[in-house]
Amino acid sequence: MNKVPLITAVKVTGVLHLVITWNTRETLDCDLTATVSRHAALATFADPAVFSQVVVEEWGHGLDWPGGLDMGADRLYQLCREQAGLFSPAAFDEWIKKNQLSLSTAAEALGMTRRMIAHYRSGSRPIPKTVQLACIGWEALKKAA
Repeated sequence: MNKVPLITAVKVTGVLHLVITWNTRETLDCDLTATVSRHAALATFADPAVFSQVVVEEWGHGLDWPGGLDMGADRLYQLCREQAGLFSPAAFDEWIKKNQLSLSTAAEALGMTRRMIAHYRSGSRPIPKTVQLACIGWEALKKAA
């Protein structure tokens, strides 16, 4: 898969809450509360003085904090899109695999070009809500048949 979207800017909006701007022209909220609670290595993020020192990694491939703490753009993008109720590239790829579709058959099923399916699957273009809804509708029609 994957051309991971890059981070172009980050803003701290609260403890464990960020607004991340991506090179896909999306600006998405990110709540790291659950992630931090599951990973002991990230416990220092709960300190507002540490968390507020976040910076975008030099090439946009992640976020960095003091002490060598970092989070990759791939996981952050997936998390942001999931929290926004949107398909991530990983979720779209899972839908394709679950339904045993190729790029061509997925394109035909959704009434799109193979090229756009490849963009959505790789993460080089954000997946519109309408595509997510089309996937849900396609599955519903398939089950009803």
